[in-house]
Amino acid sequence: MRAKDAVRGSTARIAHGPRRTLLVAGTFLLGGLVVLVDQGTKAWAEATLSTQERIPLVGELLGLQLAYNPGAAFSFGEGSTWVFALVAVAAAVAAVVFAFRVRRLRWAVVIGAVGGAAASHAGDRLFRAPGFARGHVVDFLAYGDWFIGNVADIVIVVGAVTGAFLMLHDGSSPEDSPSSSARLSSEEAGERS
Repeated sequence: MRAKDAVRGSTARIAHGPRRTLLVAGTFLLGGLVVLVDQGTKAWAEATLSTQERIPLVGELLGLQLAYNPGAAFSFGEGSTWVFALVAVAAAVAAVVFAFRVRRLRWAVVIGAVGGAAASHAGDRLFRAPGFARGHVVDFLAYGDWFIGNVADIVIVVGAVTGAFLMLHDGSSPEDSPSSSARLSSEEAGERS
C-alpha cells in the first residue's frame, strides 16, 4: 500500500465517522426491534394459543399452535439444548463485533436483524424453563406438518439468504466500505474490457 493510499483511506474513515456511527446505532436499533417483536409475539402466543389445538390461517399450510422447542429446526438435537444456547450466544456476540465494523447499510440491516434474532433465541435458551442454558424456544407459526417456528426463525433464514446473496452478488462483506466495493467493481470491469 502506498503512503498516499493510506492517507486517503484514513481521511475517508474520518469523513465517514458520523455515517458509520449512524450505521452502528441503526444496527443495534434494528437488533433491539427484532428482539422486541420476537419476544412480544412469543408472549402473545403463550397467553393466547394452546399446544393442543392448531388455528388454521391458510388452510393446512400455515397455522398458529404453541410449542416449546428444546432443539433446533425440526426439533433436531433435543438433548443438546446447552449446545444451542452456546451457539445462540456466540452468534449474538459475533453480531455485536460485526456491528462495530459495518460500513454498508445493507450489511447493517443483515447484521442487526440476524443479531437480534440470535439474541432473542439466546434469551430463550438461557432464561426460559426448564432452567439456565436448557431453556426451550417458544414456537407458534405452524408450517403444515413440517415444523413450528417463530419470528426470529424467519429473520434468521431471510438474513442468511440475504447475506449469502450479498457476498455472491457483489463480493462485499460487512467490513467493506462503499468506496472499496466500487473500486473492486471498476477493477473487475477493467479486466473484462
